[in-house]
Amino acid sequence: MRWSVWNSSVGRKYVMAVTGLLLGCFLLVHAAGNSSIFWGREPFLSYARHLHSLGFLLNIVEILLLAVFLLHVITGLALFLANSRARGQRYAMQRSAGGRTLGSLSMPYTGLTILAFLLVHLVNFHFTDHHRPIADMVAAILGQPLYAVFYGCGLLALLLHISHGFWSLFQSLGISHPAYDALVRTSGRITAGLICAVFWGVVILLLLNPSHLVS
Repeated sequence: MRWSVWNSSVGRKYVMAVTGLLLGCFLLVHAAGNSSIFWGREPFLSYARHLHSLGFLLNIVEILLLAVFLLHVITGLALFLANSRARGQRYAMQRSAGGRTLGSLSMPYTGLTILAFLLVHLVNFHFTDHHRPIADMVAAILGQPLYAVFYGCGLLALLLHISHGFWSLFQSLGISHPAYDALVRTSGRITAGLICAVFWGVVILLLLNPSHLVS
């Protein structure tokens, strides 16, 4: 009997859970690294130099991260389309997962918003001229009000997405019990809030004081 994870709704949810967990771990590491901006130019440049010292290992991680992200996006779209074709089942799943919330109802839309945000972020910081120090690039971009607002909105979408995604991760893996469901939901919101607070803090700092990273 031929079995395919992709052709199974449950299998797709497992894929979403695992890829979401990996992306969440990346966000934690990324937020921790970017927090060096708060301490000034040299700590941030030291963090950037440490990353680039990894050489080809960094390239491998970037490729794997891209593959995980694309798999997460494709699987999410497949689940959304499948649920749209079976509306009765979709509503039943929403009730069984603890009711509708703003995070759960907006997951497909915040996901697409994050995708657009990521593309702009990569164009600004990855696929660009790297002759300038990264600190100067970050200060120049996030010091502009228009970009600061755009990044702030992208982070709001990220907050909604991962706050529900953390809860959905445990549901998909079958780790659910009335005794600790509330703790899981609260922990997810706190974790999402802390991650986004770091990035929001960076945006606000550089908007108010772009010279913070400039030599």
